[in-house]
Amino acid sequence: MSKHAKTLKVDNLELELPDAAEDARINAGIAADPDTFELSEAQFKKMRGRPAGSNKTLVHIRLDNDVVEKFKATGTGWQTRINEALKKVSPV
Repeated sequence: MSKHAKTLKVDNLELELPDAAEDARINAGIAADPDTFELSEAQFKKMRGRPAGSNKTLVHIRLDNDVVEKFKATGTGWQTRINEALKKVSPV
């Protein structure tokens, strides 16, 4: 890392930010690659985080391997199906 490079510290990471010349090379590479594109500010904002007003809470739990495997085998949305199964047996 250059002693004059700008850095950004995030948690335990120290990231070296590109200078103007390197940033221009990166953008030229993006523009030259037909398989990629740079997102507009509106597209980027639309992608961030959970939708406003979400009534879900992020939790971390440990489940038996066989339970997870059975739900994953049902395909996309398996976490939602676990949530639905928990609602059915919830005392609330």
